[in-house]
Amino acid sequence: NCSMVLKTLHFITRPLSDEEGNFSLAYIITIHKELEMFVKLLRAIYMPQNIYCIHVDEKSPKDYRAAVQTIVNCFGNIFISSKRENVVYAGFSRLQADINCMRDLVHSKIQWNYVINLCGQDYPIKTNKDIIQYIKSKWNGKNMTPGVVQPLHMKHRTHVSYREYVHSGMSYVYPTKNIKTKPPYNLTIYFGSAYYVLTKEFVEFTLTDARAKDLLEWSRDTYSPDEHYWVTLNRLNG
Repeated sequence: NCSMVLKTLHFITRPLSDEEGNFSLAYIITIHKELEMFVKLLRAIYMPQNIYCIHVDEKSPKDYRAAVQTIVNCFGNIFISSKRENVVYAGFSRLQADINCMRDLVHSKIQWNYVINLCGQDYPIKTNKDIIQYIKSKWNGKNMTPGVVQPLHMKHRTHVSYREYVHSGMSYVYPTKNIKTKPPYNLTIYFGSAYYVLTKEFVEFTLTDARAKDLLEWSRDTYSPDEHYWVTLNRLNG
């Protein structure tokens, strides 16, 4: 019952200030378990002017997926990713899940300024207004995806080829004996967090630029590619 969901969970139904109403955020949330935690997170970050793409792991139980769909159906600005992945921790599928949501978000009618990615176990300690003011104060027009040149102890992640083993009971990434080729365009690989705050322009660039596409292909058999993909592209000149 949607009216009950909105009422009992006290979802915010109008922008709390003009500043927030004029600055929409997009969120990508990848989830696979603990429905109650997801609802608490959604309630905490929900604003009617924002837009939310939910990626539900293809391996999740049917009743879990159905429950998420029921909640999402109550909102015009929340949707489930049109393409879902069997997400494996540290695998390429984790990066692909975000990209699937990005593709959906750039075609959305809601005009958003920045995208933030979260997992189902995250929880905010700042308000929507705090986040917007922080972005505007230090990062206007810039991405938040900090990182460093690939450290020596991380070299193994891109030195050999990795494969995903997908199973409902236990999924994991394992190394092969195949040595990888050098990165395309002789790119310097940077390493940082898999979590980011990115401008819409940067997202559009990553989905269309030849270098971004080639780096994505090259990253397909690396370990935890979401920890090098965004930060490496962000360091490109221009």
